[in-house]
Amino acid sequence: MNQTYQYQVDGMTCGNCALTIKNQLEKKGAKEILANASTGDIIFQLEESDDVKPFLDTIEKLGYHIRSENDATTMQESDKVKTLLLISGIFWLPLIAHMFLSWKPLHQAWLQCTLATPVYIIGVYYFGQSAWRSIRNRLPNMDLLVFLSSSAAYFYSLLGWIYFPNRVHDFLFFETTASIITLVLAGHFLEEYTSKATATSLKALMKYQKTIAHIVLTDSIGKETIQHVENSFIRLDDILQVNTGEKIPTDGILIKGEATVDESMLTGESLPVVKNIDSKLIGGTIVTDGNIRMKATAIGNQTALSNIIRLVNEAQASKPPLQKLADKISAIFVPIVIAIAVLTFFINYFFAHQPFAESMMRTIAVMVIACPCAMGLATPAAVMVGLGRAARKGILVKGGDSLEKISTIKRFVFDKTGTLTTGKLKVKNKQQFIDQKVFDSVLYQLELHSSHPIAQTLLAYLGTQETFTLKNIKEIKGIGIEAYDFENNYWQAGSKRLLHAKHDDAEHDLFLLKNHEVVGFIDFEDELRAQAKETIAELNNAGYETILLSGDRKDKCEHIAQQVGIQTVYSEYLPEDKLKKLQSLVQEKPTAMVGDGINDAPALSQATIGISLSEASQIAIQSANIILLKNSLAAIPFAIGLGKHTFITIKQNLFWAFFYNVIAIPIAAMGFLTPTWGAGIMALSDVVLIINSLRLRYKNVK
Repeated sequence: MNQTYQYQVDGMTCGNCALTIKNQLEKKGAKEILANASTGDIIFQLEESDDVKPFLDTIEKLGYHIRSENDATTMQESDKVKTLLLISGIFWLPLIAHMFLSWKPLHQAWLQCTLATPVYIIGVYYFGQSAWRSIRNRLPNMDLLVFLSSSAAYFYSLLGWIYFPNRVHDFLFFETTASIITLVLAGHFLEEYTSKATATSLKALMKYQKTIAHIVLTDSIGKETIQHVENSFIRLDDILQVNTGEKIPTDGILIKGEATVDESMLTGESLPVVKNIDSKLIGGTIVTDGNIRMKATAIGNQTALSNIIRLVNEAQASKPPLQKLADKISAIFVPIVIAIAVLTFFINYFFAHQPFAESMMRTIAVMVIACPCAMGLATPAAVMVGLGRAARKGILVKGGDSLEKISTIKRFVFDKTGTLTTGKLKVKNKQQFIDQKVFDSVLYQLELHSSHPIAQTLLAYLGTQETFTLKNIKEIKGIGIEAYDFENNYWQAGSKRLLHAKHDDAEHDLFLLKNHEVVGFIDFEDELRAQAKETIAELNNAGYETILLSGDRKDKCEHIAQQVGIQTVYSEYLPEDKLKKLQSLVQEKPTAMVGDGINDAPALSQATIGISLSEASQIAIQSANIILLKNSLAAIPFAIGLGKHTFITIKQNLFWAFFYNVIAIPIAAMGFLTPTWGAGIMALSDVVLIINSLRLRYKNVK
């Protein structure tokens, strides 16, 4: 029998971190390992006889920290980066000011060193740890390049100040050290900030899961008392009371009463579902009408909502580690730069017979010229402009990763209820076999006394009607409503359960009967979301495959698909079925999922790109990569174009940043380029990248 362990790990902030921890735990014998960098969760299984401490020690030795229950006040990663960024920025601004102001104190070496040293200490603390981890794990990253470059600039300035006091200003690059650390910290903060919502998605769903339960307790003489507790205290086979408007606290079966239950957030079914004795009830769904008693059949992590939490967690963690293009370049670039720097020293000292100090200066100059300021700015500059333009268009994009991924999409999968439709009912079809005024008046009078959610839609549709006097009006829970007129005719309005015999037109949503004979019926449908048809047409014309994947009934799904122009339909899929289907679709080609409900959350996490509306459930919003703030599907084609052009801009920026290093490093190594000129060209490369990124604000991206 295996024991499951779950911990929060500080410092596990990227795919490589999660992969490293997972590999090390596997080597020690852990099973079913789930390392989720988005949430910082690590879950694994051990044999009951195994001691968990050696496994936790392994994680700690890798440089990460297992958060205990007493670490509730531990600073979040984004807050830590923000604090470090503010501190470094305070010291960095005066250093940069000396380039524009002639105030003499700003040009003094001692003052520049004093201002740069705190920033460098921050760099050692923040980037140094990550750099050391990347060396130990043999996965060199951008932080290693940042650490080496800032260190090279810092110590180059110190050595120049010590060995060449007469021309010290040729060697002062303290502002370069501060610029590297501050600007790259800004990029890290942007990444942390934009991914913060994703990191809290599971916590949001767990919060939604909690509710108050009314446990019915019966003593030895049959007297009942009701205890109000949090649903986490429910035990199997407990009897629970659930009233109108309340959440069902856990999974179970109905043992007393009748009710209509809104299950749309879990199943996608747009209409409330009638529940009778022995009907299955799902925890987290809402009783819209009725007072019932139920018996708990599943508790804790065995419920449907807990299963969805697990699915979301697995879907997020199962995504392959995304390595930024800059990190990919750095993995090759870092050892090459170090090799060139070492080679520069040997050639100058042993073959060119330069003094040791001069040879060292040229070596460090190579490191300064290889400074990754431009590489550090390449992605954040383009991403910030891209995110800003998206926001102005009512599109929230979570991070540069999403902009990169959306440029690869080949297929779009849409949910139905709340996505292609508004989730609001409207009358689709009405037929009557008696006088229309009589039909409308009777139905209006009956629905005035109904508490069913459909009643409000129907009353709004019928409008004010002439009063048709009825008596003995009575609602029959789960079936309909009945009454008599003063001619003693028996009227009934409700679902097909009113039909006691087989009827040719049984598949309708609401019937009106007079003396047990059908005198008319009404069908309802979801209101189609504005611009849904135009958006699907635009995607189809652009060559994207469009699919409808829903938990709703087959006939309703096919009807909506026909309306908007979607050819492929998968209907009556539960959350786990949706996830499995989407996994197979993603394996075939990059796939975007557009959804809005809790039942869509795992699929949104598993998709190459998850897209949600701002009026969707909180877990759907936080599981998605892109949020349509104006709830307009018409924003999707624009988001695709913006993503493609943003990624193009990032690649252009990285090319120019890398091109500068390829040209400048060999020239510096041969002694033809001084650090002063190198720093000037480096600053110019930053300007080029910023201008290129700003072009994204005005480009036609569609």
